[in-house]
Amino acid sequence: MNLALVPAADVPVVPDFVSAFFSGTTSVIGIIFYVLLAIAWWKVFTKAGYPGILSLIPIVNAIILLRIAGMSGWWVLLYLVPIANVILAIIVAVKVGDRFGKGGVFSFFLLFLIPFIGYFILGFGDSRYRKA
Repeated sequence: MNLALVPAADVPVVPDFVSAFFSGTTSVIGIIFYVLLAIAWWKVFTKAGYPGILSLIPIVNAIILLRIAGMSGWWVLLYLVPIANVILAIIVAVKVGDRFGKGGVFSFFLLFLIPFIGYFILGFGDSRYRKA
């Protein structure tokens, strides 16, 4: 029985799909989507009375978005819980849409599923922010 080890050169350290997923092209596309979302959030934040520059800071923009939705900033901790973060994101999207006078279908599809389009519509459209 031959128990010889396989040479290290024959065994990939990182599987191919992982290296392809985190390749340069995917990173560039992700950065482009983040920049688009930050631009849209900038306009939404200024409509809601917050400084637009806060949309560029990763954790702070989630706290401000929660505040726009009428929730406490401490809810941002639920974004760290695996299943609760998806549910919280849907709730925040619906509440933000409601604050800008949009319905639940608009909020779910354009603020939760395709946020960079939905927030552009909120920010650059004619919708007005109204407090509770």
